[in-house]
Amino acid sequence: MCLILVAWRQHPGFPLVVAANRDEFHARPAERAGFWKDHPQILAGRDLEAKGSWMGVSRSGRFAAVTNYRGGRDPNAARSRGALVTDFLSHDSDSRAFIATTEKSKNSYSGFNLLLADRDDLWWLSNRDGEASSLKAGFYALGNLLLDTPEVMAVKARFEGAAVAFEPLFGLLASAQIVAPDYGTRCSSVLLGSSDGRMQFAERPFDPSGAAGSTLRFEFSQSS
Repeated sequence: MCLILVAWRQHPGFPLVVAANRDEFHARPAERAGFWKDHPQILAGRDLEAKGSWMGVSRSGRFAAVTNYRGGRDPNAARSRGALVTDFLSHDSDSRAFIATTEKSKNSYSGFNLLLADRDDLWWLSNRDGEASSLKAGFYALGNLLLDTPEVMAVKARFEGAAVAFEPLFGLLASAQIVAPDYGTRCSSVLLGSSDGRMQFAERPFDPSGAAGSTLRFEFSQSS
């Protein structure tokens, strides 16, 4: 199960805190997090098969992440779900406008959940539920079903009490890590968005045995 935990306007000095596990087949090729050469404003990992991403942030402070909906693969889908992340981070439309446009074409994708934020709003959209939701200040958890469903509530409760720092959040994500030879947690990511415009992002990879690789860390100030 993929996992995205979001604290939206819950911590003094950190209006956006994200902790996420990417669970995927180990054989699927991907690049580690970094600023993309063809989209230098995007900081994200990259799926080399479909060229999209599962989670990222832009230099302007926009955030996006997507999970697959369990059992929601459509072989006739026109676009990759990872393109939703890339499209939002690479364009200038605000979150409300992007959600409105995406809602019209959401059936062009296999089953997905999309979380995205700009400086003003946090949104959730799924093509396996009703209309998009503008989320109020709070804590949220998303797996491979819908937002805040029972299978993510235990880790969400721990997230609510976790310190806003890389290592405590990586430790929390480790409790949900999947270790298996073919499919498992490929990486964990933590994003800390501070009220002064500073963005801190870290990614920790894992091999099929569950062993952690070196942690990449990035820090930048949001552009206007």
